[in-house]
Amino acid sequence: MKGINIFLADGFEDMEALATNDVLRRGGIDVNLISIYDDTPVSSSHGVIVDAAFTLDGVDLGAYGTGPEDIMIFPGGMPGTKNLAACEPLMDAMKAHYAAGGTLAAICAAPGLVLGKLDSLEGVEFTCFEGFEELPMSKGGKFVPKGALRSGRIITGRSAGHAVSFGLEILGMLHPERVEDVKHSLYLWTV
Repeated sequence: MKGINIFLADGFEDMEALATNDVLRRGGIDVNLISIYDDTPVSSSHGVIVDAAFTLDGVDLGAYGTGPEDIMIFPGGMPGTKNLAACEPLMDAMKAHYAAGGTLAAICAAPGLVLGKLDSLEGVEFTCFEGFEELPMSKGGKFVPKGALRSGRIITGRSAGHAVSFGLEILGMLHPERVEDVKHSLYLWTV
């Protein structure tokens, strides 16, 4: 799947989707919000309605020509993460995307429930919300209790409190030269 795409399901965690979206857009990245449903409005875990730009049926899920700069992003939140993981067309597209050379990014429960659907995570370091590390570990992944990290073509974040760091990790993969400017625009520096 081409481009930078954040997938939304009812019950998504607000900060994990929207702070990531914000950081990437501040960094000059064109980001698509995609509803996994037949309609674009999606309700967050806190009742915020977000009108996604596209529905899953309205985008090309094909993996042809996919490269590392093409990123599928999965926010956490409950029951949003379970809803993402239960969406078979999305999970099939994710597997094909990764196999074709695309990048995956997941935060909070999503590294466990969504990325855990991959056949193997051998040698991949990942982080996630505590309690969701077992499935990725059973597939060869190594849990590292950090806020956000990148391991090859997989980027993970620990929780809503690390959503900005997660977004910056994604931005750093795409355009490392823009990270300091975005940090500055958010007043993320020490004095």
